Amino acid sequence: MIRAVFLSHTAAPSGAELATLRLLTALRRGSAVDASMLLTAGGPLVDRLRERAIPVTVCRGEFDSRSLTIAGSGPGILLAGAVELVRLGARLGVTVRAEGTDVIVAQSTKALLIGAVAARRAGVPLVWQVHDRVSGEYFGRVLAVALRVLGWTAAHGIVANSRSTLHTLYTRGRPAVVAYPGVESTAAPEREPQRDPDRVRIALVGRLAPWKGQDVLLRALARMRYRPGVVHLVGGAFFGEEEYRVELERTAAELGLPVEFTGHIDNPAPYFAQADIAVHCSVLTEPFGQVVVEAMAAGCAVVAAGAGGPTEIIRPEVDGVLVPPGDPVALAAALDRLVADPALRTRLGAAARERAGDFTIAATARAVTGLLERVTGRKPVTPR
Repeated sequence: MIRAVFLSHTAAPSGAELATLRLLTALRRGSAVDASMLLTAGGPLVDRLRERAIPVTVCRGEFDSRSLTIAGSGPGILLAGAVELVRLGARLGVTVRAEGTDVIVAQSTKALLIGAVAARRAGVPLVWQVHDRVSGEYFGRVLAVALRVLGWTAAHGIVANSRSTLHTLYTRGRPAVVAYPGVESTAAPEREPQRDPDRVRIALVGRLAPWKGQDVLLRALARMRYRPGVVHLVGGAFFGEEEYRVELERTAAELGLPVEFTGHIDNPAPYFAQADIAVHCSVLTEPFGQVVVEAMAAGCAVVAAGAGGPTEIIRPEVDGVLVPPGDPVALAAALDRLVADPALRTRLGAAARERAGDFTIAATARAVTGLLERVTGRKPVTPR
């Protein structure tokens, strides 16, 4: 059995962390990988891991690594932060070695730096599981190149959450695999028939952050010919983004839009089950788009930004609709078309539910297990 420690700098319940939670759950159900979590900060994810009987250790550094914004900090702050991350990595390496770990799996760019030092100190290989596109639009061109070089230099293997993400990395001579963040199998929710245009329910699920494009949806709603019954913005504001929520609430009120803000919801599935249409409208190229698959699994008619991961999920006009990112006019037209046509919504929702079956957490676990086998050189023996 391979003993794998998954390393993250944050325990906030964001998309990447929830994907890791599902992955560790699936890995521990098998007999090939003994997976545990190592966090450098406390937070809600700790309790969730423990609820699923996943071993978790919180080992805090001398500073809060979450306060270091890789894409927005100056050179001096980045250098000071990097030094602290290296120190933390050296300390974690001692812990990892004492636990008999076979491989460390870094879950973020900060975890990559920490993990590179920890893995070297412990004498074990490092795998970088990449949840973000390492591109100029996220990190700036210079820093993106530096991160690609660091990943290629430090990591013995790479797991990307989509082909779109993989294409932003240097992988020559390194084992690399695409492992889509799969959804867990659940009973299909009971759904009402698609509603009449004036009663349509729309949901957008995601952290309230400018790059997620909730403001694009509000501007699109203001342009629509049809006014839906209610629009749910499901998600909380993390990482200092509270001002963005205030702006969204002000905009919705000024435009008289039927928008309800739910705040953070641990399980958004009921909102998808009640929605006729689910919207994804990230303005940056989405690395994958877990909420797109979750909405499809619930049988929603989905409109998504047509860049990055969603283009690998949705087959246009077959099981969903793609629109240009950041374009409220195109989004309004797509929504008007769907709101006006319950039969189209019904057809797309049924096909979407079937398509979501191609993205399971079991498939994710198999892909990650295979990569860990290659990196460690250990082919686990599965009991008969």
